[in-house]
Amino acid sequence: MRAYFRNIYKAITTIMIGMRITLRYNLAKTVTVQYPDVPPTLQPRFRGFHYYEIEKCIACDMCAKACPIDCIYIEKTGPRKIDKASNVANGGAITRYAIDYAKCMFCGLCTEPCPTECIHMGDNHDLSAYDRGSLLIEFTELARDGLQTPPPLWLQRKRLPAWAEDTRRRWEERAAPVREKMLTALVETEIPKAKKPATKKTDGDETKDA
Repeated sequence: MRAYFRNIYKAITTIMIGMRITLRYNLAKTVTVQYPDVPPTLQPRFRGFHYYEIEKCIACDMCAKACPIDCIYIEKTGPRKIDKASNVANGGAITRYAIDYAKCMFCGLCTEPCPTECIHMGDNHDLSAYDRGSLLIEFTELARDGLQTPPPLWLQRKRLPAWAEDTRRRWEERAAPVREKMLTALVETEIPKAKKPATKKTDGDETKDA
């Protein structure tokens, strides 16, 4: 009997909690954001269109394997290895890194297993297109243009609102310091050889040398 009444109590309390949250929002004042004149309200953990640091990518396919709908495509000419000193990957060229946003559900699972933390969920909220083919973004092509995230159509306008200008400037400033490094990921480079630690000679070794 106790379990029966306990279940009734839990059912009533959970309904009351849900209704309290619903009523709080139902009675709140409606706020209309005047987009595109003012920026959209994005939460700190917003998962937008990716930005990709190709110079750090080792093309390990971990992001593609984690993707539940197989919308990430990676091709390379050889193995790549990250140089911890410069935080830049060397080795084979990345010939393709693409994401099909017609399929992507923005779950963020691709960012979790990345060993070099080169793929991130960005703050780009809009990627309108006239056809589905335009939603297949080739990030290697963007890297040639010095871009890390796909530019939305509204960014091509001559006159932009102040917030949009600030967004474009922030994206350009983020990519500017690494633009030359981004281009090196598109060509094959030599992987630096690890330096062997110097060994100290002991008295016994000196005796042998003599």
